[in-house]
Amino acid sequence: MSDLSNYLENALINHVLRNTTLTSPTTVFLGLFTAVTDAEAGTGTEVSVTGYARQPVVFDAPSNGATQNTAVEDFGPLIGAGTVTHAALFDAVSGGNAISALKALASSRVFASGDTIRFAAGDIDFVLA
Repeated sequence: MSDLSNYLENALINHVLRNTTLTSPTTVFLGLFTAVTDAEAGTGTEVSVTGYARQPVVFDAPSNGATQNTAVEDFGPLIGAGTVTHAALFDAVSGGNAISALKALASSRVFASGDTIRFAAGDIDFVLA
């Protein structure tokens, strides 16, 4: 199964098979979620505490249909508490379109007020195959 959202699957089909223009986002952002409504649509309950904002992510050159982030991604310090269970990529810092489906984290990240959630370089994978 690929990491593509329904939005991106349809956009790619339209681009490749129907000659519809597909414009790459200037910046790709990582969003964190505490609950999932529809993973493939990229919808759920996004973290909404003070100090949280989607973070821009840069990916390395793809190999065999996969790529990963090139730098550390920090969220916080967060003022509030919760548990992050999923993440997704978006084409905007807020709102916008989900590029990836909501993907479960390898392990949930529980945070308390004052914590920072960190993803090391190479922790965020995006796979087409």
